[in-house]
Amino acid sequence: MRVVSMSGSLRENVGKKDAKALRRDAKVPCVMYGKGEQYLFSVDQTAFQRILFNPEPCYVKISINGTDHMAMLKDIDFHPVTEIVYHADFYELTDDKPIVMSIPVHTTGTSKGVMKGGKLAYKQKRLNVKALPADMPSEVLLDITNLDVNQRIRVQDIATENYCILNPKSSEVVNVLSTRASATAGDGEEAAAE
Repeated sequence: MRVVSMSGSLRENVGKKDAKALRRDAKVPCVMYGKGEQYLFSVDQTAFQRILFNPEPCYVKISINGTDHMAMLKDIDFHPVTEIVYHADFYELTDDKPIVMSIPVHTTGTSKGVMKGGKLAYKQKRLNVKALPADMPSEVLLDITNLDVNQRIRVQDIATENYCILNPKSSEVVNVLSTRASATAGDGEEAAAE
């Protein structure tokens, strides 16, 4: 899993006036919770670019007054007009407590159905995965080599090791759709078989 580092400073005051003053200075008011103690701190606006503009999931290593905390971004609020980050919630990770993250789906191999002219369709580009922080995958990798036209991979078909997928078991993740080209190729194969 990718780790992004951030440096923050504890907030001395809490409230609307303090939050507005931080935002005027291009800082984002943040809160971190999870291990019992709650931290109120601020981070530079630019520190969020490496998290928000990358589709890959990540953990965040937050350094607050010289102490490092490993966390994940739990919630984020944006300004309704300018879309700058207004507030962020972080969840501090512990080795023995499972977490839930949205993980991207990637495929490997070339599908038999696509070779026949079918079209590969992603029904879900991300899956909700529950795992311990050390076991959280950075992607759910699906081998589509044996996938033929009108065949699909459902959540229940995915082999998982140290994590579980929370999406409904019967929901489709990827499938190969029939196209005119694949129908024509299928007619040609039937004629050759006769």
